[in-house]
Amino acid sequence: MNMSRTERSRERLVVVGGDAAGMSAASQARRLRGPDELEIVAFERSHFTSYSACGIPYWVGGDVPERDRLIARSPEEHRARDIELRMRTEVVEIDVEGRRVRARELDTGDAYWTPYDKLVIATGARPVRPDLPGVDAPGVHGVQNLDDGQALLDTLAATEGRRAVVVGAGYIGVEMAESLINLGYEVTVVNRGKEPMSTLDPDMGRLVHRAMEGMGITMVDDAEVTKFLTGDDGRVRAVATDDAEYPADVVVLGIGVRPETGLARAAGLPVGDHGGLLTDLSMRVRGHDDIWAGGDCVEVLDLVSGRERHIPLGTHANKHGQVIGANVGGGYATFPGVVGTAVSKVCDLEIARTGLREKDARRAGLQFVAVTIESTSRAGYYPGAAPMTVKMLAERRTGRLLGVQIVGREGAGKRVDIAAVALTAGMTVEQMTALDLGYAPPFSPVWDPVLVAARKAVTAVRSGS
Repeated sequence: MNMSRTERSRERLVVVGGDAAGMSAASQARRLRGPDELEIVAFERSHFTSYSACGIPYWVGGDVPERDRLIARSPEEHRARDIELRMRTEVVEIDVEGRRVRARELDTGDAYWTPYDKLVIATGARPVRPDLPGVDAPGVHGVQNLDDGQALLDTLAATEGRRAVVVGAGYIGVEMAESLINLGYEVTVVNRGKEPMSTLDPDMGRLVHRAMEGMGITMVDDAEVTKFLTGDDGRVRAVATDDAEYPADVVVLGIGVRPETGLARAAGLPVGDHGGLLTDLSMRVRGHDDIWAGGDCVEVLDLVSGRERHIPLGTHANKHGQVIGANVGGGYATFPGVVGTAVSKVCDLEIARTGLREKDARRAGLQFVAVTIESTSRAGYYPGAAPMTVKMLAERRTGRLLGVQIVGREGAGKRVDIAAVALTAGMTVEQMTALDLGYAPPFSPVWDPVLVAARKAVTAVRSGS
């Protein structure tokens, strides 16, 4: 029997979603308020909590030897901290007026209501799964959670053929292409964009395309998948576009994700243009004093453009959870926004970006200059120096840094952090040229590639070109 708030001696926090944002919020709230003051009930529909979804491609590819390496904290560990965690239980309705949620146990079908005093929505994002013939055939896999990763591994173990098709060439697509080629599969990537990695400008995406082909991956760009063909056994056998068919013993969908906000929408909570929940700086859902939201189900402020964006990353989710937990627990914290930093790799190629692409800057109404330079990761004479391409955008007239993209070999990707800090600080490209970065031949040329790009951007700003 569920008791009302007046019948209970302590507040109840209900958390919907047991991964990064949700359990970070629950854990932080528990640190600040003991179980005699705050009851915490968390619902998770899968078999796992607090895991690294970003690590799934590396687990599938064998770089991470076992699944449990990706789990930061098990359900038992959360329960030992006085968090009542209900696994394999899905929240199916939020009653904002009645301050309660309705949950269903997936293994039994039993459903019940649970009242809350404070609510955290951390429902994450769902993979885009196109409504096409054959998409639900055996052998077609999305990869979003550990259950998905295990299902894919089971298919790979049971499949004799060695032909894989990856649909989509964003972060998940290129990472899964790497995993599959490392496992010895013939890999074809079918991408609707003109170049892979739409998070980059096309000229930088072209570098990724060439590098992936050099690794033996067949790249099919500017192609729209129309259906998934099946064999007599009902399993997937090929991916079809308007122009061709690509044989496949296994298919991985890497088309991207969308905020999982169906519950929130049905409850009348505010969502933005990208489908994510809208919150204030404390991660409180706008217009609702006792409801917070964080992780892949929310939109966040882009500090460069001043607009809301949906950026599903574990780094943000954990920070959101910390902020929410501090506020629920009686403290104070805010999440000011992001600059859009991301880094990835495919085999030995490192890919990074932060800030705005050209089309983002145009959409925001900004006038800008764009420069591209080629350099190396170390002093050119030092063994192991690898090529690197850096593209930089700066605002006309002011010289304010707007964005950086980097494609290169070892030592390239994490250099984007220099630009991320500069963006967060609102620096100009001229100010960047004076940054006192570490130098020694094994680590960098005398002028770091990011600073070489900044110098070229300064020239472009001054010339007005």
